[in-house]
Amino acid sequence: MPLLRNSTTGKIVATRIDRLSTFLHRAVGLLARTTLRPDEGVWITSCRAIHTIGMRVPIDVIFVDRDGHVIRVVDNVRPNRIAISCKGAQGVVELGGGALREVDVLPGDVLELV
Repeated sequence: MPLLRNSTTGKIVATRIDRLSTFLHRAVGLLARTTLRPDEGVWITSCRAIHTIGMRVPIDVIFVDRDGHVIRVVDNVRPNRIAISCKGAQGVVELGGGALREVDVLPGDVLELV
């Protein structure tokens, strides 16, 4: 399973990341999860908006462009939010709540799966 690394700082952001690229995988995302540690999550491709309807845990969200440059960071998104979006985003990284307290990720940083 890939790691999520901030190539700008060299730090590991998360140790268990799934890349979701099919329609079905993107649609389900983290909805089926009852727990989610801060060091795990998903990278959803071809996505610029998310919702947390039906989720059971808060998440931290990072919107990225096609090259993995961070555009927007939103921490502690509670379950049952209608929509969060970001103009220009081509992907979204969803991590367990609290992930962004442990590792700095700022707009302009570059994320990659390794």
